[in-house]
Amino acid sequence: MELLGLDVLFKGANAARLLQGLLVAVEISVISVVISIALGLLFGVFMTWKNPVARFVSRLYLEVVRIMPQLVLLFVVFFGATRVLHVNLSAEVSAIIVFSFWGVAEMGDLVRGALGSIPAQQYRSAQALGMTDAQMYRHVIVPQTVRRLIPLSINLVTRMIKTTSLVMMIGVVEMMKVGQQIIEANRMTSPNAVFGIYGTIFVLYFLICWPISLLAGKLEKKWSI
Repeated sequence: MELLGLDVLFKGANAARLLQGLLVAVEISVISVVISIALGLLFGVFMTWKNPVARFVSRLYLEVVRIMPQLVLLFVVFFGATRVLHVNLSAEVSAIIVFSFWGVAEMGDLVRGALGSIPAQQYRSAQALGMTDAQMYRHVIVPQTVRRLIPLSINLVTRMIKTTSLVMMIGVVEMMKVGQQIIEANRMTSPNAVFGIYGTIFVLYFLICWPISLLAGKLEKKWSI
């Protein structure tokens, strides 16, 4: 145990603290994912509009998210908003804002792609059968879009969960931050704690993300997308 640095886990409440940090990371992820899915669906529909202004705005937003690293966005929102806008945001709220900002753009692009992949014949066939627009979307377009969208969305969820490790840089006491604190506190007595603690964090992230990845793979295989 000492060779692998795992003995540190059983000192005091270290293991419980790591799990509490994991809950913080999961909480930020879940709230961000819910916001991203809800607003991302609307943004995806907005991205399909032919209006030049809508296309420019959606393209600009998407490019900003793709080019700007999430860590920079975290610093801009957490430190910049406080100084420039005189708004005091907690680190957790700042993290949720940034991850939602990122997730809405990514989710919107997935929705746009899923809608665009529906063959034009599907629209024409529904119209030939005498369906109204509402009936066409309800019975033909939406079910096919959802089937294309769910596996891709699940992959986005796993990426968002993993990326929450960045929030330690703005002071959120999540799993990575707790791990760092434990390592520093036991640096002299347990020099191998780095391996044991970070190895444990790897396993915990794996246990959270692996079932989600399996679900995405199963759905993708089932629907042959």
